[in-house]
Amino acid sequence: MHRFLKIFGVITSVGMLIVLMQGALVTKTGSGEGCGATWPLCFGEVIPTSPAIETIIEYSHRIVSGFMGLLIIIFAIWAWKKLSHLRETKFLAIMAVFFIIFQGLLGAGAVVFGQSKAILALHFGISAISLATVVLLTVLAFEDGKRNVPVPNVSKSFRNYVFFAIIYCYLVIYTGAYVKHTQATLACAGFPLCNGQIFPGFTGPIGSHYFHRIVGIALFFVILVMFIWVLRHYRHERSVVWGAGLSLLFITAQLVSGIAIVFTAASLFTAMLHALIISLLFTTLCYLTMVLTRKKDN
Repeated sequence: MHRFLKIFGVITSVGMLIVLMQGALVTKTGSGEGCGATWPLCFGEVIPTSPAIETIIEYSHRIVSGFMGLLIIIFAIWAWKKLSHLRETKFLAIMAVFFIIFQGLLGAGAVVFGQSKAILALHFGISAISLATVVLLTVLAFEDGKRNVPVPNVSKSFRNYVFFAIIYCYLVIYTGAYVKHTQATLACAGFPLCNGQIFPGFTGPIGSHYFHRIVGIALFFVILVMFIWVLRHYRHERSVVWGAGLSLLFITAQLVSGIAIVFTAASLFTAMLHALIISLLFTTLCYLTMVLTRKKDN
């Protein structure tokens, strides 16, 4: 059922992941002004001539983002028509279109008008939401027609805890993006100490970096508590076990990659890996949130 919709959804999901990674690459390489203050053209040209590497990175990101925006709109409309009988479809379709357009406008505004670092940091978080909505729509396409669709029976307190976890995860994503946009990635040398200090304070680039460390480590314990909770009470709920297990795996890998960034002087590979893992963690938490809001009578 929905064979071509599934294929299209997978392609769109992978494409959104590429867009997200391209955005991280633009930030990491400082290529945000690779086309100057012109948009959608690049230095007034449809195809820039003799482009610098920063121009290639920025303009290719624009092209892929624009193409993926079109694919997401098509996918959202297609899913709306084919999966409208599913409770989550319309909400996810609207969110997918809204956030991909919002993401594009935010990026264009940053190029033409310039924006504060605090606003620029939102760009990555919005990309993460866009990725999650497309992935969840794809999941719905695969679930439709199956008799054993996950509808976990969990307590209200556990459900609220997962809601807290996903909101907190998004805040951690924002702090990480803020650190990147303020060039504070290497403000703290060493780990676990920061420049040889246990507590360097929360002011300036060092403070923003250290704060991100603290909230990132705290996220690990938030996910760990969720995983232990699942093992003790919901081992029979397969979707919840897998969701919590993957979340613990991703947050552990996220911590390792974050530490690696410090000791590799923020190499391109570790920085990109860091962005990839947190995006996968957020998407997994979004999936958990979706299935936990389902009701047995649906």
